[in-house]
Amino acid sequence: MAPLDNRLQAVADFVPPGLPAADIGTDHGYLAAALVQSGRVSHVIASDLNLGPCEAARHTVRTQSLQDQIEVRQGSGLEPLAPGEVDTLCIAGMGGQLIASICEASPAILHSVHTLVLQPMNAASSLRHWLYRHGWYIADEALAIADGRLYEVIQARRGHRREPEPILLTIGPILWEKKPPELRHHIESLLFTQRRAAAGMEKSLRAVRSKKYKDIMQQIKQLEAHLKW
Repeated sequence: MAPLDNRLQAVADFVPPGLPAADIGTDHGYLAAALVQSGRVSHVIASDLNLGPCEAARHTVRTQSLQDQIEVRQGSGLEPLAPGEVDTLCIAGMGGQLIASICEASPAILHSVHTLVLQPMNAASSLRHWLYRHGWYIADEALAIADGRLYEVIQARRGHRREPEPILLTIGPILWEKKPPELRHHIESLLFTQRRAAAGMEKSLRAVRSKKYKDIMQQIKQLEAHLKW
């Protein structure tokens, strides 16, 4: 099997070694296969909502002779899991708000795990906010570039910590602390999105007078300030 791309490798690197994990939205099962083949974990439950990805994952499992280490289950969100089956949930390649909704929809499963490894495609700030409001804190973060796109990867652990200020929820509190080489690119990408939103609102006088516009302009100012370190 080909090596994982940088995005999925960053997810794999955040999975605690030795403890069973679940790969939610597994697609072809590549992450699950890499986790057991590398010896990082001995057992993975790989699940997906749709039959097609489940069949693709089962094909990966069969061709790699991993039937004793990977179970493929079809179902929505965390529903294919039973409480206590795994210690880590990996959810990658979905929107941040969808990830939060999946977690919130299955409290019994969520309360039985100790680590979340999340890779939101958008709305990472909202996801970080949700984590701190629901008994989780961000233990580590990484940035990964794959196919020319920058991805955020979050490792969250159970426990209560003080919620970071909003601008750090946007940037990533651990990213800001660690300052990886891709951080400037990350902040500039966030700035591009906010400036584009502001430009769109500036076509309407009513929009310019709104609280939303003022909030966007404040965030632009804060992001610009965080380009200097």
